[in-house]
Amino acid sequence: MIRFLDVVFSLAGLVFGLPVLVVLYVLGLFDTGSPLFRQERVGRGRQPFTLVKFRTMKVETASVASHLANTASITRFGRFLRRTKLDELPQLWNVLKGEMSLVGPRPCLFNQEELIEERESRGVLQARPGITGLAQINDIDMSTPGLLAETDARMLEALSMKNYFRYIVYTVLGKGAGDRIKG
Repeated sequence: MIRFLDVVFSLAGLVFGLPVLVVLYVLGLFDTGSPLFRQERVGRGRQPFTLVKFRTMKVETASVASHLANTASITRFGRFLRRTKLDELPQLWNVLKGEMSLVGPRPCLFNQEELIEERESRGVLQARPGITGLAQINDIDMSTPGLLAETDARMLEALSMKNYFRYIVYTVLGKGAGDRIKG
């Protein structure tokens, strides 16, 4: 049932959100010249996939986890995108393709070995990664791998339709800081 909802909501979001996506894309062209950010991430069953987001950092920024990036790398438009979580909208394409879910553990980078080990030991990597989840709405990021993996496992264990919608609504209403960048 959750996969069905993922497909319906991601398709609706892409279709009805197309004008917003186009405007953000054009503004991103003026901001960085390269509005889409693509990065290989760890998917379900440790399979690689290419995550797509709106770019929030300068093009030459090193490809590292957000908590390791420098705040000076974020563009002015990127701050707006992060604060409003609009940078995540292109991931609806990843959801539609079946690489992600709307709700699930945030996909990490392959070099985040400690987090991968923690998630693997708890069975978290058997789920589709998500745009949002329990960790995101509670400000738990990838800088605390053990706590994050534990929270992801707890979320997956208790994932019901009620919680699925709850995490989405809380995210849309602005709960949680998203991927934090340490200064």
